[in-house]
Amino acid sequence: MTVHGAPIHGAPIHGAPIHGAPIHGAPIHGAHWGTFRPRVEDGRLVAAVPFEHDRDPSPLLGSLPGAVHAAGRVTRPAARAPWLRGTGGRRGADPFVEVSWDTALDLVAGALAGTRERHGPEAIFGGSYGWASAGRLHHARTQLHHFLACLGGFSGQVSNYSYGAADRILPHVVGDASAVTGQVATWDDIAAETDTFLLLGGAPAKNVQMESGGTGDHLARDGLARVLAAGTRVVNVNPVRGDAPDHPGVQWVPIRPGSDTALLLALMRCLDADGAVDEGFVARATVGDARLRAYLRGHADGVDKTAAWAEAITGVPAETITDLARRLRSGRTLITATWALQRAEHGEQPYWGVIALAAYLGQIGLRGGGFGFGYGCVGRTGGTYRPFGTPAFHPRPNPCPVRVPVARLADMLLQPGEPYDFDGAVHRYPDVRLVYWAGGNPFHHHQDLNRLARAWQRPETVVVHEPWWTPTARMADVVLPATTTLERDDIAATSGDPWLVAMKGTVDPPGEARNDRTILAALAERLGVADAYTGGRDDAAALRAMYEEARRSAAGRGHPLPAFDAFWAHGHHRYDLPAPPPPLAAFRRSPADAPLGTPSGRIELFSATVDGFGYDDCPGHPTWLEPTEWAGTATARTPIHLLSPQPGTRLHSQLDMAGVSAASKIAGREPCVVSRRDAQERGVADGDVLRVWNARGETHVGAVVSDGVVPGVALLATGAWWTPLDPGADDSPELHGNPNVLTRDVPASRLSQATAAQSVLVAIERVAAPVPYRDPHAPPAFADPPPADPPPADPPPWP
Repeated sequence: MTVHGAPIHGAPIHGAPIHGAPIHGAPIHGAHWGTFRPRVEDGRLVAAVPFEHDRDPSPLLGSLPGAVHAAGRVTRPAARAPWLRGTGGRRGADPFVEVSWDTALDLVAGALAGTRERHGPEAIFGGSYGWASAGRLHHARTQLHHFLACLGGFSGQVSNYSYGAADRILPHVVGDASAVTGQVATWDDIAAETDTFLLLGGAPAKNVQMESGGTGDHLARDGLARVLAAGTRVVNVNPVRGDAPDHPGVQWVPIRPGSDTALLLALMRCLDADGAVDEGFVARATVGDARLRAYLRGHADGVDKTAAWAEAITGVPAETITDLARRLRSGRTLITATWALQRAEHGEQPYWGVIALAAYLGQIGLRGGGFGFGYGCVGRTGGTYRPFGTPAFHPRPNPCPVRVPVARLADMLLQPGEPYDFDGAVHRYPDVRLVYWAGGNPFHHHQDLNRLARAWQRPETVVVHEPWWTPTARMADVVLPATTTLERDDIAATSGDPWLVAMKGTVDPPGEARNDRTILAALAERLGVADAYTGGRDDAAALRAMYEEARRSAAGRGHPLPAFDAFWAHGHHRYDLPAPPPPLAAFRRSPADAPLGTPSGRIELFSATVDGFGYDDCPGHPTWLEPTEWAGTATARTPIHLLSPQPGTRLHSQLDMAGVSAASKIAGREPCVVSRRDAQERGVADGDVLRVWNARGETHVGAVVSDGVVPGVALLATGAWWTPLDPGADDSPELHGNPNVLTRDVPASRLSQATAAQSVLVAIERVAAPVPYRDPHAPPAFADPPPADPPPADPPPWP
């Protein structure tokens, strides 16, 4: 299978060294894209050989040697030259000066102490969103949060870019967000019990390569293959055909992006009209159906939500909708939606609609039935979750109460002190003077990067820890060189994966790179909080303590773990876990004895709480709300709905410089998939360089023409490193194919304040003339160090 012209699983492209002779007993390591055994020659990583127990290893392992030894590694501390001299300048455009570690640490400690003294802890923003590494001790963001909490607190972040809308709406509907974050129906149960598996957004194979804490065994592709082999009918409702297997048991239902809620409402209306709603389940397990039913029938707004009504919105024929409704009620049905569906304007609505449709079918709590989210989004979904904790480092609680929704980053920087709504309350943005980021790349994750670049100029100081000269590092004032996981010891663990993996360091750090924990411990020493930060433990002792805490937790649940030394020597451990019960099984048996965490204790098809917030962009029941930008509002100026899915060639922006991702580029740019009809209308052929633009920005990409995408829709994966033609100018054209120069920095709703990245219109044209190019991954320019100055004064101990 390929995505954007690059293999996802299977043979590596361009000979990237993934597979080789098994080397059982060799050192072992873990990463977001799987467990492997490093092969090192002359001090260099030359191959990442997949773990012998992984049935479906990711080819992204082949990118690791090139990434670890990339020319763009940060090897010495550096400071932006004008900031160092106190002369202003412009972040992203100015050269850097390499400095000693002592100088860099003194500069950062002084900036932290001065910011807190003048403006208080709220002025230090340490949200530092990002996936960092699979290691649980040296997880950069967690260590940074712990350090800043020891200093008295910081303004932090809440929720995430991945499923921020679901994270807020699900607790109001089913009491918590476990349908996204926890146990859902396993692949075994789906294969054994499910007759119809309805996939809104598909189950993209490219995404299941990844897991936040790593994985010892990629289950998802094998799981879906077993489901199809068992005869389950899989329905892929999606603008993209390739987001589900090419198999006779898969039905592709093309749909306009952003219109899934209308389809769900029509399916419910079909069940209602046919007398096929499970009224008994609805009566005993839900509240609010009368309000929802009135809306479906048009009593509330005069619009009957029929299949014909939905056809005009979704592009799905009315006959297909009615046939699908009959299929769903004819046997055991499981309904899912990818995270991408809720990364859009009104992204709460399709998830609420999925739950309401599942309630109407009455199979919630049955094995292989009901609903569950995230199949095809990460590797763990469909596996068995551990009912006890994994090894993890627990940071000190943040004494500062300020938490800003992650997707409101630019708003926070641009609008200090301004109010905003969030989940029923009114908050105010802090006045941030210092930004500290470790383990993430907001110039990948965030939307409307030109707006973010302007906002990023406002803080007084930006500090970044990075192994590479990423776009975020280039936008910093002080950059501290951090190690990769292969240059330190750690433990990989994920709650939905049965493996614990000893991540053994195998190569030396380049230049003067240090672990994040080492960097922060040195800062803590300067600021008088060393004991609070380290707890008196070095890295080895902290790693052992983290493992032993998890060992005690597992033993209390009847799952003994080996002693630390035995685990470390062996390199891995696999839990043997029993099959879990179906999600919400106890609730189904007795809603009174196993109530949900909602005000009613039941599934809320209408939520008086949400309705009481008074948000016109998130009413009290599932509702069709037309997005501002989508296919239904396309114009001659911006006729194409651009989707920005996760890439198959890297994780977010990680590994963009090497191996699989580097080989997938077209003329040095990210591939962009366009439909054959749209390509023919524009004279576009495979391999052409395209200009993609709207009022927010423009980018240049390489064309991939496809029959597997709905006309009027284009796909441009996230993660290509942001590379403006002129970093010193506002709104400069982006050269590398980063879609977030085009996306809108608006919230999904006032309820969630989550990203709405999938609601965007663009124009596309072929570029005939040569297009400028800059290497996205090269180090920045460096200036000569300034004349020797007196050393900075020691900062005062932290109060």
